[in-house]
Amino acid sequence: MANERLRAALAEHNLTYLALAEELGVNVKTVERWVAHDYIPFPRNRHRLATRLGRDEAYLFPTAVTGQRAAAVSESEIVRVYPQFSDISADAWRTFFESGDSDIGILVYAGLFVAESTQLQRVIRKKAKAGASVRILLGDPDDSHVAERGREQGIGEALAAKVRNSMVLFSNLATVPGIEFRTHRTILYNSIFRADDTLLVNTHLYGLPAAQAPAWHLRRIPGGQLAGHYLESFERVWESALPIGEP
Repeated sequence: MANERLRAALAEHNLTYLALAEELGVNVKTVERWVAHDYIPFPRNRHRLATRLGRDEAYLFPTAVTGQRAAAVSESEIVRVYPQFSDISADAWRTFFESGDSDIGILVYAGLFVAESTQLQRVIRKKAKAGASVRILLGDPDDSHVAERGREQGIGEALAAKVRNSMVLFSNLATVPGIEFRTHRTILYNSIFRADDTLLVNTHLYGLPAAQAPAWHLRRIPGGQLAGHYLESFERVWESALPIGEP
């Protein structure tokens, strides 16, 4: 599709493709692509074009400017970056889950630190009783992906054992209305913790335990895209997961 706004602006200023290419120091074929195929110039050339033609960049190249704004907004979704997941304090975890009033989600392989914490379990139970939807996704301990992750981290079958341990420790929440457990058989590139539109995302790095890998603290805001990607990922895993105990 051609960029008719750019074509009209060039015609208004009696600028040929060749003349513009010489002014900007680019190949004439590049200018032709900008006009005939709506290719987006690099930021420096977009600015020079807009100045030369007396038009706003957003008018000449609306998709480029929209993309830039979305990137800037998404950057604003980053609340904090933790160099290591273990840097998140117990108080920070409590505050995080307490902030969720409608949707609380946990997507992990084992998540043993949550299962072992009576304080966090108490918060999750309280939130469910107050009307929040709580969804907890654990890895299937018999799944090959769990076994592979255990080998990658150098702990072998210990990861599967951690998953089974979490299932036992979480069992007292399984009967609480509003709390649902499922097991998944997906490759986890990130562990995701959700409290409404706030997220803690633990990235997974080959050869490192989850506790030593970085974590992102994100807050979804209008126009941002970063947090939304992780929320969508959570939903896709949830849809493919099965209630605990089902084959």
